Amino acid sequence: MRRLKNSSDDDGSASLEFIMTGMILLLPIVYLVLTMAAIQAGALAVEGAARQAVRVFVQAGTEDEAEARAARAVEFGLADYGLDAADATVSITCSPRPSECLSRLGTVTVRVGVSVRLPLAPPVLTLDVPVSVPLQAVATERVSRFWSGP
Repeated sequence: MRRLKNSSDDDGSASLEFIMTGMILLLPIVYLVLTMAAIQAGALAVEGAARQAVRVFVQAGTEDEAEARAARAVEFGLADYGLDAADATVSITCSPRPSECLSRLGTVTVRVGVSVRLPLAPPVLTLDVPVSVPLQAVATERVSRFWSGP
């Protein structure tokens, strides 16, 4: 007696199922890694830019020179991570005298903020605004008590 072959044979479909399941699980993990790498790079960029900007600010001879140095430090700090300094917000505050940033034992605070675009994210709700994560870093440093000024 001859056996009839069952029409629901699964020969050879295990590899196809493995590939499809692997792709379904792998793609979100790859996207998560790309997203976390972009956010981490942005966080390192703003933190490094703020820290370096406040350092060069308190070491300058004049306030004009200090502002120019800080702007250049922010530009270089963000450029190292592929971010544009034109998109960043930078604010410099001084205490105890806001009008005189470079006074002995005064403190200078630099805030740097930037929005990091998420990779491969389309604009939201047809507003042509890409999805982004806002990041901000703050660095404070004290002017030396030996600072002599101009």
